[in-house]
Amino acid sequence: MTKRFESRNFFLAVLAACLIVWATAGEINAEGGQVVERIVAVVNDEVITLFDLNQVLAPYESQILAMGYADDKQEQMRFKVREDMLNQLIDQKLTDQEIKRYKISVSDKEIDGTVEQIKNANHYTDESLRNILASQGMSYEEYREKIKEQILRSKLVNIEVRSRVVITPEETKAYYERHPELFQGIRRYHLRNILMKAPVSKNPNAEQDVAEKFKLVLDQLRAGQSIEDLARRYSEAPNRDQGGDVGFFSLDQLSPQLQEHLRDLKAGDVTPILRTDQGFQVFYVEAVEAGEGRTLEEATAEIQDRLYKEIVDSKFKEWLQELRRRSHIKIVR
Repeated sequence: MTKRFESRNFFLAVLAACLIVWATAGEINAEGGQVVERIVAVVNDEVITLFDLNQVLAPYESQILAMGYADDKQEQMRFKVREDMLNQLIDQKLTDQEIKRYKISVSDKEIDGTVEQIKNANHYTDESLRNILASQGMSYEEYREKIKEQILRSKLVNIEVRSRVVITPEETKAYYERHPELFQGIRRYHLRNILMKAPVSKNPNAEQDVAEKFKLVLDQLRAGQSIEDLARRYSEAPNRDQGGDVGFFSLDQLSPQLQEHLRDLKAGDVTPILRTDQGFQVFYVEAVEAGEGRTLEEATAEIQDRLYKEIVDSKFKEWLQELRRRSHIKIVR
Protein backbone atom coordinates (compact mmCIF):
# COMPACT_ATOMS: atom_id res chain seq x y z
CA MET A 1 0.00 0.00 0.00
CA THR A 2 2.85 2.40 0.92
CA LYS A 3 4.75 1.76 -2.32
CA ARG A 4 1.58 2.36 -4.36
CA PHE A 5 1.01 5.61 -2.49
CA GLU A 6 4.62 6.75 -3.07
CA SER A 7 4.41 5.89 -6.77
CA ARG A 8 1.15 7.83 -7.08
CA ASN A 9 2.74 10.86 -5.38
CA PHE A 10 5.72 10.60 -7.68
CA PHE A 11 3.50 10.46 -10.78
CA LEU A 12 1.44 13.42 -9.58
CA ALA A 13 4.59 15.44 -8.88
CA VAL A 14 5.89 14.85 -12.39
CA LEU A 15 2.48 15.66 -13.90
CA ALA A 16 2.16 18.86 -11.90
CA ALA A 17 5.66 19.95 -12.80
CA CYS A 18 5.04 19.29 -16.47
CA LEU A 19 1.83 21.35 -16.39
CA ILE A 20 3.72 24.24 -14.79
CA VAL A 21 6.49 24.10 -17.38
CA TRP A 22 4.03 23.80 -20.29
CA ALA A 23 2.10 26.79 -18.95
CA THR A 24 5.30 28.80 -18.57
CA ALA A 25 6.47 27.81 -22.03
CA GLY A 26 3.18 28.99 -23.49
CA GLU A 27 3.61 32.40 -21.89
CA ILE A 28 7.14 32.70 -23.21
CA ASN A 29 6.06 31.73 -26.73
CA ALA A 30 3.23 34.26 -26.62
CA GLU A 31 5.80 36.98 -25.99
CA GLY A 32 7.98 35.77 -28.82
CA GLY A 33 10.86 34.72 -26.56
CA GLN A 34 12.94 31.54 -26.58
CA VAL A 35 11.76 28.47 -24.67
CA VAL A 36 14.54 27.55 -22.25
CA GLU A 37 12.49 26.31 -19.29
CA ARG A 38 11.98 22.58 -19.19
CA ILE A 39 12.45 19.73 -16.74
CA VAL A 40 15.83 17.97 -16.82
CA ALA A 41 15.32 15.81 -13.71
CA VAL A 42 12.70 14.81 -11.18
CA VAL A 43 13.86 14.09 -7.62
CA ASN A 44 11.09 12.56 -5.52
CA ASP A 45 8.38 15.24 -5.58
CA GLU A 46 10.56 18.11 -6.85
CA VAL A 47 12.01 19.05 -10.22
CA ILE A 48 15.28 20.43 -11.55
CA THR A 49 14.80 22.69 -14.55
CA LEU A 50 17.02 23.57 -17.48
CA PHE A 51 17.28 27.07 -16.01
CA ASP A 52 18.72 25.61 -12.78
CA LEU A 53 21.23 23.56 -14.74
CA ASN A 54 22.27 26.42 -17.02
CA GLN A 55 22.97 28.61 -14.00
CA VAL A 56 25.58 26.23 -12.61
CA LEU A 57 27.00 25.49 -16.07
CA ALA A 58 27.52 29.15 -17.02
CA PRO A 59 30.95 29.62 -15.30
CA TYR A 60 32.37 26.57 -17.10
CA GLU A 61 31.33 27.61 -20.60
CA SER A 62 33.92 30.40 -20.86
CA GLN A 63 36.60 28.10 -19.42
CA ILE A 64 35.91 25.45 -22.05
CA LEU A 65 36.00 28.04 -24.85
CA ALA A 66 39.28 29.48 -23.51
CA MET A 67 40.98 26.07 -23.81
CA GLY A 68 40.87 26.36 -27.60
CA TYR A 69 39.99 22.74 -28.32
CA ALA A 70 38.36 21.58 -31.56
CA ASP A 71 34.56 21.72 -31.72
CA ASP A 72 34.06 17.99 -31.16
CA LYS A 73 36.37 18.02 -28.13
CA GLN A 74 34.51 21.04 -26.71
CA GLU A 75 31.21 19.20 -27.10
CA GLN A 76 32.60 16.19 -25.26
CA MET A 77 33.76 18.43 -22.42
CA ARG A 78 30.41 20.23 -22.26
CA PHE A 79 28.59 16.89 -22.09
CA LYS A 80 30.86 15.65 -19.28
CA VAL A 81 30.49 18.87 -17.26
CA ARG A 82 26.72 18.85 -17.83
CA GLU A 83 26.43 15.30 -16.49
CA ASP A 84 28.60 16.13 -13.45
CA MET A 85 26.69 19.30 -12.64
CA LEU A 86 23.31 17.61 -13.05
CA ASN A 87 24.38 14.88 -10.63
CA GLN A 88 25.54 17.56 -8.18
CA LEU A 89 22.15 19.28 -8.43
CA ILE A 90 20.40 15.96 -7.79
CA ASP A 91 22.58 15.35 -4.71
CA GLN A 92 21.86 18.88 -3.48
CA LYS A 93 18.14 18.37 -3.98
CA LEU A 94 18.24 15.11 -2.04
CA THR A 95 20.16 16.64 0.86
CA ASP A 96 17.85 19.66 0.89
CA GLN A 97 14.87 17.33 1.15
CA GLU A 98 16.49 15.51 4.07
CA ILE A 99 17.20 18.86 5.76
CA LYS A 100 13.50 19.68 5.50
CA ARG A 101 12.54 16.23 6.76
CA TYR A 102 14.71 16.66 9.85
CA LYS A 103 13.51 20.29 10.24
CA ILE A 104 17.10 21.54 10.47
CA SER A 105 17.47 25.29 10.71
CA VAL A 106 20.22 27.90 10.90
CA SER A 107 20.08 31.19 12.79
CA ASP A 108 21.47 34.52 11.58
CA LYS A 109 23.84 34.39 14.54
CA GLU A 110 25.35 31.13 13.28
CA ILE A 111 25.82 32.62 9.81
CA ASP A 112 27.41 35.76 11.29
CA GLY A 113 29.80 33.62 13.34
CA THR A 114 30.89 31.55 10.34
CA VAL A 115 31.45 34.65 8.19
CA GLU A 116 33.59 36.19 10.96
CA GLN A 117 35.66 33.00 11.21
CA ILE A 118 36.30 33.09 7.46
CA LYS A 119 37.26 36.77 7.62
CA ASN A 120 39.65 36.21 10.53
CA ALA A 121 41.27 33.14 8.96
CA ASN A 122 41.95 35.04 5.71
CA HIS A 123 42.64 38.45 7.29
CA TYR A 124 39.70 40.01 5.45
CA THR A 125 37.97 43.19 6.48
CA ASP A 126 34.26 43.49 5.79
CA GLU A 127 35.07 45.79 2.88
CA SER A 128 37.73 43.52 1.35
CA LEU A 129 35.41 40.51 1.57
CA ARG A 130 32.64 42.40 -0.22
CA ASN A 131 35.11 43.54 -2.91
CA ILE A 132 36.31 39.97 -3.49
CA LEU A 133 32.73 38.74 -3.75
CA ALA A 134 31.87 41.53 -6.18
CA SER A 135 34.86 40.59 -8.39
CA GLN A 136 33.39 37.06 -8.55
CA GLY A 137 29.94 38.35 -9.46
CA MET A 138 28.40 37.49 -6.09
CA SER A 139 26.57 39.79 -3.70
CA TYR A 140 27.09 39.70 0.06
CA GLU A 141 23.53 38.42 0.51
CA GLU A 142 24.13 35.58 -1.97
CA TYR A 143 27.33 34.71 -0.09
CA ARG A 144 25.46 34.52 3.20
CA GLU A 145 22.93 32.22 1.55
CA LYS A 146 25.77 29.94 0.44
CA ILE A 147 27.12 29.91 4.00
CA LYS A 148 23.66 29.01 5.26
CA GLU A 149 23.46 26.08 2.84
CA GLN A 150 26.87 24.83 3.99
CA ILE A 151 25.89 24.99 7.66
CA LEU A 152 22.62 23.18 6.97
CA ARG A 153 24.43 20.38 5.15
CA SER A 154 27.05 20.19 7.90
CA LYS A 155 24.27 19.69 10.46
CA LEU A 156 22.75 16.99 8.27
CA VAL A 157 26.11 15.23 8.08
CA ASN A 158 26.34 15.40 11.88
CA ILE A 159 22.99 13.63 12.17
CA GLU A 160 23.49 11.01 9.47
CA VAL A 161 27.22 10.33 9.59
CA ARG A 162 29.44 11.98 12.19
CA SER A 163 27.51 10.78 15.23
CA ARG A 164 28.26 7.20 14.12
CA VAL A 165 32.02 7.63 13.58
CA VAL A 166 34.33 6.39 16.34
CA ILE A 167 38.13 6.59 16.08
CA THR A 168 39.83 3.87 18.13
CA PRO A 169 43.30 4.14 19.74
CA GLU A 170 44.44 1.30 17.46
CA GLU A 171 43.45 3.25 14.34
CA THR A 172 45.23 6.34 15.68
CA LYS A 173 48.44 4.42 16.34
CA ALA A 174 48.33 2.70 12.94
CA TYR A 175 47.95 6.07 11.16
CA TYR A 176 50.88 7.48 13.19
CA GLU A 177 53.09 4.57 12.13
CA ARG A 178 51.99 4.75 8.48
CA HIS A 179 52.92 8.43 8.22
CA PRO A 180 56.27 8.96 9.93
CA GLU A 181 56.97 11.85 7.56
CA LEU A 182 54.08 13.79 9.13
CA PHE A 183 54.65 13.22 12.82
CA GLN A 184 58.06 11.69 13.47
CA GLY A 185 60.20 14.36 11.86
CA ILE A 186 61.30 14.64 8.25
CA ARG A 187 64.16 12.30 7.42
CA ARG A 188 66.80 13.58 5.01
CA TYR A 189 69.10 11.15 3.23
CA HIS A 190 72.62 12.09 2.15
CA LEU A 191 73.05 10.05 -1.03
CA ARG A 192 75.83 9.05 -3.39
CA ASN A 193 75.24 7.14 -6.61
CA ILE A 194 76.90 5.23 -9.38
CA LEU A 195 75.37 5.43 -12.85
CA MET A 196 76.02 3.19 -15.83
CA LYS A 197 74.13 4.20 -18.93
CA ALA A 198 72.18 1.62 -20.88
CA PRO A 199 73.75 1.25 -24.36
CA VAL A 200 71.88 2.37 -27.47
CA SER A 201 72.21 -0.85 -29.42
CA LYS A 202 70.12 -3.38 -31.29
CA ASN A 203 72.10 -6.14 -29.63
CA PRO A 204 69.66 -7.76 -27.16
CA ASN A 205 72.60 -8.73 -24.91
CA ALA A 206 74.03 -5.20 -24.62
CA GLU A 207 71.95 -4.19 -21.61
CA GLN A 208 72.55 -7.52 -19.96
CA ASP A 209 76.31 -7.02 -20.33
CA VAL A 210 76.09 -3.64 -18.56
CA ALA A 211 73.94 -5.14 -15.79
CA GLU A 212 76.46 -7.96 -15.26
CA LYS A 213 79.33 -5.47 -15.08
CA PHE A 214 77.36 -3.40 -12.57
CA LYS A 215 76.86 -6.47 -10.35
CA LEU A 216 80.64 -6.79 -10.01
CA VAL A 217 80.88 -3.13 -8.98
CA LEU A 218 78.08 -3.59 -6.45
CA ASP A 219 79.88 -6.63 -5.01
CA GLN A 220 82.97 -4.48 -4.47
CA LEU A 221 80.91 -1.82 -2.74
CA ARG A 222 79.26 -4.33 -0.44
CA ALA A 223 82.68 -5.83 0.31
CA GLY A 224 83.72 -2.50 1.81
CA GLN A 225 85.33 -0.57 -1.01
CA SER A 226 84.81 3.20 -0.94
CA ILE A 227 81.75 4.49 -2.78
CA GLU A 228 83.74 7.60 -3.73
CA ASP A 229 86.49 5.57 -5.37
CA LEU A 230 84.07 3.29 -7.20
CA ALA A 231 82.03 6.26 -8.45
CA ARG A 232 85.16 7.95 -9.81
CA ARG A 233 86.22 4.74 -11.58
CA TYR A 234 82.94 3.44 -12.96
CA SER A 235 80.16 6.05 -12.82
CA GLU A 236 79.04 7.87 -15.97
CA ALA A 237 77.15 10.56 -14.04
CA PRO A 238 78.29 14.23 -14.08
CA ASN A 239 79.00 13.99 -10.32
CA ARG A 240 81.57 11.19 -10.68
CA ASP A 241 84.48 13.52 -9.81
CA GLN A 242 82.70 14.38 -6.56
CA GLY A 243 82.60 10.70 -5.64
CA GLY A 244 79.00 10.37 -6.77
CA ASP A 245 77.73 12.90 -4.21
CA VAL A 246 74.06 13.63 -4.90
CA GLY A 247 73.24 15.67 -1.79
CA PHE A 248 70.48 15.61 0.85
CA PHE A 249 66.91 14.65 0.01
CA SER A 250 63.72 13.90 1.90
CA LEU A 251 61.69 10.96 0.62
CA ASP A 252 58.98 13.14 -0.90
CA GLN A 253 61.60 14.76 -3.16
CA LEU A 254 62.50 11.42 -4.73
CA SER A 255 60.85 9.17 -7.28
CA PRO A 256 58.39 6.53 -6.00
CA GLN A 257 60.83 3.83 -7.15
CA LEU A 258 63.67 5.26 -5.05
CA GLN A 259 61.38 6.00 -2.08
CA GLU A 260 60.41 2.35 -1.94
CA HIS A 261 64.03 1.18 -1.67
CA LEU A 262 65.32 3.95 0.61
CA ARG A 263 62.54 4.06 3.18
CA ASP A 264 64.01 1.48 5.57
CA LEU A 265 67.71 2.02 4.84
CA LYS A 266 70.20 3.49 7.30
CA ALA A 267 73.67 5.01 6.95
CA GLY A 268 76.03 2.63 5.14
CA ASP A 269 73.27 0.77 3.30
CA VAL A 270 72.99 0.57 -0.47
CA THR A 271 70.03 0.00 -2.79
CA PRO A 272 69.90 -2.85 -5.30
CA ILE A 273 70.68 -2.03 -8.92
CA LEU A 274 67.80 0.07 -10.26
CA ARG A 275 66.79 0.47 -13.90
CA THR A 276 65.98 4.19 -14.30
CA ASP A 277 65.42 6.60 -17.19
CA GLN A 278 69.11 7.59 -16.97
CA GLY A 279 70.38 4.02 -16.95
CA PHE A 280 71.37 1.51 -14.26
CA GLN A 281 71.98 3.06 -10.83
CA VAL A 282 72.73 2.21 -7.23
CA PHE A 283 72.34 4.69 -4.37
CA TYR A 284 74.48 4.62 -1.25
CA VAL A 285 73.19 6.15 1.99
CA GLU A 286 76.02 8.31 3.34
CA ALA A 287 74.00 9.56 6.31
CA VAL A 288 70.44 9.96 7.60
CA GLU A 289 69.29 13.08 9.42
CA ALA A 290 66.02 12.94 11.35
CA GLY A 291 64.10 16.13 12.07
CA GLU A 292 62.40 16.79 15.38
CA GLY A 293 59.10 14.94 15.56
CA ARG A 294 56.12 14.48 17.90
CA THR A 295 55.16 11.59 20.10
CA LEU A 296 51.97 9.62 19.48
CA GLU A 297 50.35 11.38 22.42
CA GLU A 298 51.29 14.81 21.06
CA ALA A 299 49.99 13.94 17.59
CA THR A 300 46.80 12.12 18.66
CA ALA A 301 44.44 15.10 18.33
CA GLU A 302 45.63 15.93 14.80
CA ILE A 303 45.56 12.29 13.71
CA GLN A 304 42.02 11.80 14.97
CA ASP A 305 40.95 14.96 13.17
CA ARG A 306 42.51 13.70 9.92
CA LEU A 307 40.94 10.25 10.29
CA TYR A 308 37.61 11.79 11.22
CA LYS A 309 37.50 13.85 8.04
CA GLU A 310 38.54 10.90 5.86
CA ILE A 311 35.94 8.57 7.37
CA VAL A 312 33.18 11.19 7.38
CA ASP A 313 33.79 11.96 3.68
CA SER A 314 33.69 8.27 2.83
CA LYS A 315 30.61 7.54 4.95
CA PHE A 316 28.77 10.57 3.57
CA LYS A 317 29.32 9.33 0.01
CA GLU A 318 27.98 5.92 1.02
CA TRP A 319 24.98 7.53 2.71
CA LEU A 320 24.29 9.66 -0.37
CA GLN A 321 24.44 6.61 -2.64
CA GLU A 322 21.98 4.80 -0.39
CA LEU A 323 19.72 7.86 -0.39
CA ARG A 324 19.79 7.84 -4.19
CA ARG A 325 18.84 4.15 -4.25
CA ARG A 326 15.75 4.63 -2.13
CA SER A 327 14.62 7.82 -3.90
CA HIS A 328 12.59 8.36 -7.07
CA ILE A 329 15.01 9.96 -9.52
CA LYS A 330 14.29 10.42 -13.23
CA ILE A 331 16.62 12.22 -15.62
CA VAL A 332 14.79 13.66 -18.63
CA ARG A 333 16.90 13.52 -21.78
